[in-house]
Amino acid sequence: MAVDEYGISANGTIADCSQAPLLMDGLETEAFLADKTHNTKELFDMLKEADMAAVISSVKSRKEQRAYSHELYRARHVIENVFRALKRRRGIAARYAKLAASFIAAIHVRCVFLYLPVHTT
Repeated sequence: MAVDEYGISANGTIADCSQAPLLMDGLETEAFLADKTHNTKELFDMLKEADMAAVISSVKSRKEQRAYSHELYRARHVIENVFRALKRRRGIAARYAKLAASFIAAIHVRCVFLYLPVHTT
């Protein structure tokens, strides 16, 4: 969903796959892991141009099923677990922060708390 600087919906709901190119700007990685919602020709073309392996499962209705690494695709659960942990915090899930900067700060603080137990002994 696109929002303005006050957190108010600007254009209604926007598909995740249309926002992926913005996230990829300046990204340096060997593989791009995503779910079926990102299975678009435009994204695959962009990944090919950036020399990234697309690890995206094909939609069953697609005529041409694309090959992908099932082992890497299973690793997506790590990313999904981070989103689940972030959404457990009611303030983040419900987007109580009125300003985008406050919302991003809340996410940064929560990520620090997710990071600390793993890297401190």
